[in-house]
Amino acid sequence: MTMHDVDMTSISRNDAAASDPLGRAPRTAALTNLDLNLLVALDALLQNRSVTRAAAQMGLSQPALSASLARLRRHFDDPLLSRRGNEYHLTPLALLLRDRARTVLAGVERVFAAEPVFDPATSTREFTVVASDYSVATLGPPLAALLEREAPGVRLRFVGNTPSLIDDAAHALLGYDLILLPHGFIGELPHADLHEDRWVCLVATGNTAVGAALSVDQLRAMPWVMTFHSPTASTPAARRLRMAGIEPRIEVVTEQFLTVPALVAGSGRVAVLQERLAVSLPADVGVRVVEVPVDLGSLVEAMWWHPVNDRDPEHEYLRDVVRRAAAVVR
Repeated sequence: MTMHDVDMTSISRNDAAASDPLGRAPRTAALTNLDLNLLVALDALLQNRSVTRAAAQMGLSQPALSASLARLRRHFDDPLLSRRGNEYHLTPLALLLRDRARTVLAGVERVFAAEPVFDPATSTREFTVVASDYSVATLGPPLAALLEREAPGVRLRFVGNTPSLIDDAAHALLGYDLILLPHGFIGELPHADLHEDRWVCLVATGNTAVGAALSVDQLRAMPWVMTFHSPTASTPAARRLRMAGIEPRIEVVTEQFLTVPALVAGSGRVAVLQERLAVSLPADVGVRVVEVPVDLGSLVEAMWWHPVNDRDPEHEYLRDVVRRAAAVVR
């Protein structure tokens, strides 16, 4: 069942009395009278930036979707899509709404997919987990194996984390089941610790300037491969380096931990990587592990969820199976 198959007009107690259900009425009244199908239309329009493409995605005619766009414009008092030459662009408000609409729509779909009794063996539920490639590489295999054995009809979807998503985790978790992330990024949300890891350094196998261990002076002088480097995004290891008085001379930035070894191999660069990933690298990858000469602390991986899911039977099962997968990793 798709969202535009759901007729939500029946939930409104006063639609018939409302002269303009999308007028600038008081917020409570406006929400009561909104047709949920407009959320689907809003998401399609903001993702596609085209009435034609959005209508095709929804299986509607262009006039029908144009009418929905007109209602949305009246509701928000904003054009949402503005034409510049031959292209349509999102207005500043539409840019703000794009991720919010997608997140809320995912949450609504989960509400209507809920089952009165959850049986893993017969469920066809899709669980969506936000995770880095490190989390997928370490926890993904045992988690997928457990679900394959216990819940063969369940689908597991991993979504890559982004700085903007993590910055607004409480809102994002309305549309996702879990976020796998170390401590230090999210606060004041329910969570459970999964496993610990530590940071090690990688240098090229042929880098003869580095012996069995690195010195602090080498960390300052060598070019770096860094992950998630921006004013609002950084790994705990990078923060600890700076606290130790080491400002990395960054030459390459990547947002995938699994790409770090290839960016170090055959170069004079250095990088820090989680030990679980480092020790699992093939012998011929072209890098070697050396100890970090400063204390970078440990990494405690955890799963985080929205409190609305605390007592959801489906979600309780997911958290349990993730804990058991983490026990395999430990």
